[in-house]
Amino acid sequence: MQYECDKLHEECGIFGMLDASGENVANSIYYGLCALQHRGQESAGIAVCNTSGPLGNLVCHKDMGLVNEIFTPKTLEDLVGNIGIGHVRYSTTGESSAKNAQPIAINYFKGTLALAHNGNLTNVDELKNHLQNNGAIFSTTTDSEVITYQIALERTKSPNIEDAVCETAKKLKGGFALVIMSPQKLIGVRDPYGLKPLCLGIRGDSYILASESCAL
Repeated sequence: MQYECDKLHEECGIFGMLDASGENVANSIYYGLCALQHRGQESAGIAVCNTSGPLGNLVCHKDMGLVNEIFTPKTLEDLVGNIGIGHVRYSTTGESSAKNAQPIAINYFKGTLALAHNGNLTNVDELKNHLQNNGAIFSTTTDSEVITYQIALERTKSPNIEDAVCETAKKLKGGFALVIMSPQKLIGVRDPYGLKPLCLGIRGDSYILASESCAL
């Protein structure tokens, strides 16, 4: 039987963590991503922020390679924050390059927004054209950036980030799982059919979202 490598893959791993006690989460996210390394070996990244810090205090580090190649003890030490998300990538849309590594992190009028995504959208061109007509300028070729900017656009019309995410999710077609970090909130989203995995865990004062329970 012939092995079809374009079908037997996991298409990215995502991880998110919020520590309500204020402890740094970068090290835990690192180990979570190590546990999810089998889901993607092209690139990896971590974005964190401090929920009690100043507006725009988000720090992100990402690059091509394996998790243990990208993150050193010094790198993790510089990622200070009690809320964060991480990603390991296996590219299914967009080229395999450093610019397409995740999480996607942006600064906008509400502060910061970061997103890590597993899945594929079937209506990405329609969404992207609409966003470009509203002034969005894209720096990657991934549908993950499209989702991020769609959330930012919806936030201009929504009273809170949760409503903006819900309105965005209604517009997405395909299989997807998302972890989203606003300055003070960690949000997880799955497509209506549950095509992409996402599980929830609790450890002490921490809440965790992950593609697989092995990362917990």
